[in-house]
Amino acid sequence: MSLSLIGIIFVQAYYINNILKTKEEKDIVVITLLSLVFTLIIIIGYMSAVYQLIRQRKISQMKSDFINNMTHEFKTPIATISLALDAIKNPKIFNNKDKVDTYISMIKEENKRMNAQVENVLRISKLQKKQLIIRKDRLQLHDLILDAITHVELIVKNREGYIKTNFKATKCSIIANETYFTNVIVNILDNAVKYSEGPPKIDITTQNIGNNILMSVKDQGIGIGKSALKRIFEEFYREHTGDVHNVKGHGLGLSNVKRIVENHQGVITVESEKWKGSTFTIKLPLIS
Repeated sequence: MSLSLIGIIFVQAYYINNILKTKEEKDIVVITLLSLVFTLIIIIGYMSAVYQLIRQRKISQMKSDFINNMTHEFKTPIATISLALDAIKNPKIFNNKDKVDTYISMIKEENKRMNAQVENVLRISKLQKKQLIIRKDRLQLHDLILDAITHVELIVKNREGYIKTNFKATKCSIIANETYFTNVIVNILDNAVKYSEGPPKIDITTQNIGNNILMSVKDQGIGIGKSALKRIFEEFYREHTGDVHNVKGHGLGLSNVKRIVENHQGVITVESEKWKGSTFTIKLPLIS
């Protein structure tokens, strides 16, 4: 664009030069045009430098946000493992083989989940390019929900909260990848837990609408501001909420949640009001 502009200036100069008669007039025009060209080059150079500075700052911010987001993603499984280990140390639990086996199973599952988060990072580029091929099977959404609840229920109980289910849907067969879609639900529950100031109070409801199933996850947490609500599914976006939490925002998790839901031909929406909680709704096609 800048080269085209310089070219136009020289073409105009050529025609003006042919019109002018005296050498003095031609010299003045040449000097003026050269001044314009050099000024334009300086402006372009300045704009390019500013652009590079902004770009570098954005890359630096993304790097920082990425580290914070990964910390956010690992906090729940680490907390669950810590609570399970503390429970096993309790003499009353230690002598109860069934409970010990339950907590050991939790630790194994959370360890698998952390490994899955590492794999998710490696898959981000493919998700962005829509090149990720996910194997899908016939599954029951209600079973996936119940499985996802087990990943956070220990933390919820420790904070004296609850997760209630209200399965109104009579049909819940979907085509989905068990690991990916369980992680979708866990991520939403994880955010509901993290962004509740008091005991987490979470209600999960399903219902059939036509040939679709709707799953709603409603919490009574701190909610999301209007400005943040519009950008909540953007990659690395973080809502600053003061010192309510050590790790702020929803960031990488929800951007991947949206991509995975869309990969399953679904739609995810959110309704929220600051300090009045949030409701995430996922709409998926049913299979007969």
